[in-house]
Amino acid sequence: MKPKTKENIEKAFIGEAKAYFRLLAYAEKAAEEDIPQVALLFRAIAEAERVHATRHLNLVKDIVVKDTDTNLEESFQREKTVSEIAYPEFLKVAEDEGEKAAAMVFSFARDAEEYHAKLYDRAIMNMINNKVKEYHVCQVCGYVTDLKIPDKCPICGAPPEKFKTVSDQDE
Repeated sequence: MKPKTKENIEKAFIGEAKAYFRLLAYAEKAAEEDIPQVALLFRAIAEAERVHATRHLNLVKDIVVKDTDTNLEESFQREKTVSEIAYPEFLKVAEDEGEKAAAMVFSFARDAEEYHAKLYDRAIMNMINNKVKEYHVCQVCGYVTDLKIPDKCPICGAPPEKFKTVSDQDE
């Protein structure tokens, strides 16, 4: 694939992925405001944006998706970079600017990314037990565990009911 087309596909993917999540947030708001038809419309168009993003990704999949060992190593490195460099920088700026809510979100994300890196590292070291059937994801901060749902999230303190279980049955 020629470089400019690849760059445009990557930009389109990012735009569609952002639209997907933005529209889901809009759907949530419409549902909160008890406007179910608009919520449904937002969810339907969000799904269309997901299709677009997936199609864009599939065009460059051979370029960006490699073998599982490479994908694990790259994911591990990205999580380390985000948790050790990007989020600390974001956090410092938010704190310097007095943006307490943003600082809290960045802090939670940084800490969750550290746990993500540990999970990837365990997988790289072949320490993932083939018996892992599910992970539990805190819906407040993004902490992930393959152990039982904690009494409270170790990052943000969320209660057990704020965890979503992702299992091998979801595939």
